[in-house]
Amino acid sequence: MKFLALVFMNAEEAHEPAVTYPFPAFVFGAIAMALFIALAFVTWSYRDVANRHSHKSDKGSH
Repeated sequence: MKFLALVFMNAEEAHEPAVTYPFPAFVFGAIAMALFIALAFVTWSYRDVANRHSHKSDKGSH
């Protein structure tokens, strides 16, 4: 009987969260979305860089 009481007591304690986060779960998604948007902007800012340096890609003309 003591064993069953210990098992049930431990089972009730297992439902408590081990870690509490400082903000709700959707904030993690918002942070990730902001990060990906910032990275997309950086990638977008490098568009047409190869066209700006066409003299380096032309092998025939000097």
